[in-house]
Amino acid sequence: MYDFAGQIRTLNVSRGNFRFASCFYLQEALRAIEKMPENSFEEITAKYVEMNVAHSFMEGNGRAMRIWLDLMLRKKLRRVVDWQNVDKALYLQATERSPVNDLELRCLLLSSLTDRIDDREVIFKGLEQSYRYEGYRH
Repeated sequence: MYDFAGQIRTLNVSRGNFRFASCFYLQEALRAIEKMPENSFEEITAKYVEMNVAHSFMEGNGRAMRIWLDLMLRKKLRRVVDWQNVDKALYLQATERSPVNDLELRCLLLSSLTDRIDDREVIFKGLEQSYRYEGYRH
């Protein structure tokens, strides 16, 4: 679809008034994020917040990160987020504020965790919801 798909971005990007990590420091930031622990819900959420600030791709960061978050939660905690239960406006607000304080995001996600990690409906409806967060409609 895009010639840059799957490539670490080489341009600076922003959304609204928020500038994501400078492309000059992006590789270093990604190495630091890779080393972050992911043994508890709090650690996984902190890692997720840092990856959002890094915003490593030109397109698809939010969707890719939500899948990545679920994979970490599944692997370490045997839980995933039931994204159908996460309000779009509240999620986007919490994500925007999370670099300063991730408590709001943690509470929002924690209340939507499920142990239905093998439930196809949870997985596929979660992907569908993820596209809705990005403004896509079917």
